[in-house]
Parts: sequence; C-alpha cells; structure tokens
Amino acid sequence: MKTLKNHTLIYDNECPMCNLYSKGFTKCGMLDEDGREAFTELSGKNKNLIDFNRAKNEIALVDHDKNEVVYGLDSLLLIIGNSFPMLEKIARIKPLYWFFQKLYSFVSYNRKQIIPSPKNDTEQSCIPDFNMKYRMAYISFVVIFSAYILSEFSAKLGFNLERNFLREFAVCIGQIVWQTLFLKTYLKDKIWDYLGNMMTVSLIGTLLLIPALMTGFTPFFYIIYFGIVVLIMFLEHIRRCRILQLNFLPTISWILFRITALAIIILTNIEFKI
Repeated sequence: MKTLKNHTLIYDNECPMCNLYSKGFTKCGMLDEDGREAFTELSGKNKNLIDFNRAKNEIALVDHDKNEVVYGLDSLLLIIGNSFPMLEKIARIKPLYWFFQKLYSFVSYNRKQIIPSPKNDTEQSCIPDFNMKYRMAYISFVVIFSAYILSEFSAKLGFNLERNFLREFAVCIGQIVWQTLFLKTYLKDKIWDYLGNMMTVSLIGTLLLIPALMTGFTPFFYIIYFGIVVLIMFLEHIRRCRILQLNFLPTISWILFRITALAIIILTNIEFKI
C-alpha cells in the first residue's frame, strides 16, 4: 500500500462504521499511523481548517501540505486512489461517480439510524443533518426489501400461505402508518429518528431470514426460527428505544401491530382455504 502522507481523516468516532474503515486505512498503511483524528477531539489547527457543519455530513480529509480540505466521497477516493489509481479513475467516471455519491449520502445521512450511538447529545457530536429525501429513500428501500423476503419466507411457515409481495408490502407500510399515528404526539421531534431505527430493526430481521430461504426443513422448524428472529428484533427495538431515551410504549405498539397483522393474515388465509 502507498501511504498518503501529511493527510488527516476527520472521522466520526461515535459511528462504528466510520471507526472501522478509518482504522482500516491506518492499519493497512493507506494513511499514516496518526492519519486520522476523532471529530470530538479536533485539534485547534484542524478545527480552523474544516467546515465544521459540512464535516458532520461528509467525512473531511485535511491536506496539511496545502492546507486544503476535501469532503465525503472525494476524500475516500483520494485515499484509495493513492494506492489504487485505476480504481479511482473508474469511480470518477460520471455515471459511477453519481451513483457512489448518492450511495455515500444515503449511508451518511442515515448512519445514526443504521447504527445508533448513545453519545449523540452534545454540540460537539458528529450528528448529520436531517435529510428528508435520504430518510425516505432508506425507509422505502427497507420496506421493499423486507416485503420481498417476507413474501418468500411466509410460504415456508405451513399455514397455507403463498408468496404475496403486495400483502407483505401492505404490512410494512401499515406498521409505519400505525406507529406514526399512534406515537406522533409522544415522539414529537424524534419521530423520524425513531422511524429510521424501526426500519433498521426490520432490516436486521429480514437479513436473518435470508439464510433460512436456502434450506428445506419442516414448517415447524421455520416457525421456531421465525420466533427467534422476532425475539431478536424485539430486544433490538428495546435497545434502540433506550438509546433514543424512549420508554416501552413504542415497543408495545410495535409488537402489538406485528402480532395483530400476523394473526389476521393467517386467519384470513385459513377462511379462504375453507
């Protein structure tokens, strides 16, 4: 690896993803050993150079030789391109660059909902601005992905259920509408943070169901497996609510809707079969 000398990456030390890949850059020699600096521990020199608010949304890379700063995708491409010039050239082709730029923003603006941090309550915390477009994009992605996987998995439960994407899509949308209407007064300004975290809980459950789709066991196995996944989602929902400093009300409302929706689907399907 070719080291990018005299550069400092200003990373969000309260974000596990940012922590991981910035540490990877230093460990593999793409940056100096001291080539990264925590956002909450900024030196006076770097604080004066960077756009403090922009650096919350786009990771900043400081060039100490030129006293210049690049942000976001450009900072990552500069580091990667120093060791792999061809990869940077490919990534900077206009259609690809546009896609990676959107992908970067998609992750960056939702990173606190993907992996929440309990240390987000100070002015110095690296909290990205709320972006409605990217929050809605994240919610939409999880809804569509979850509805597809649940549709595939439901056929394995043995309740005479058939694959039905629209049914599962309606359940996912119903969950969002239910929680929004039921909890809007309680959640107030935390509504979008909560919805983002709730969708990540759904995403975790969806990802856990995927391995089971590749197996061929009895319906009883899949019922037990599904129950374990729901338990994991339940515990994760509670954990995230604690981080958001919410009580058990969102979790009670969340699990109540899940149980009711599942019961209606099973009972309705049995009636139709009869």
